[in-house]
Amino acid sequence: QVQLVESGGGLVQPGGSVTLSCVKSQSITAFYVTAWYRQAPGKQRELVARITSNGAINYADSVKGRSTISEDNAKNTVYLQMNSLKPEDTAIYYCNVHIIQIPPSDYWGQGTQVTVSS
Repeated sequence: QVQLVESGGGLVQPGGSVTLSCVKSQSITAFYVTAWYRQAPGKQRELVARITSNGAINYADSVKGRSTISEDNAKNTVYLQMNSLKPEDTAIYYCNVHIIQIPPSDYWGQGTQVTVSS
């Protein structure tokens, strides 16, 4: 029912910045959590950051201090800004929305590629 459209990925030089967007097709009234995951080739999927509909935020240690997750409810959009990018940040980044209800619901975006290279 909820579609997620991601954008903002691309080729970025080391030390640069990127802002990823995740647009939801509709507003969600129940309690929910929006998260950014990433998966690099040959590696497991990794949680990058998440934000709840109450505004609680947490980050993975690998991006803490140089990343910001935020939500603009008027635009139904969650953002992930990453600064001081490193080659190891190269991955496909996925947006996920988990709606806490009975039964719970999970939605995923198609992913957007971030490549950090000189």
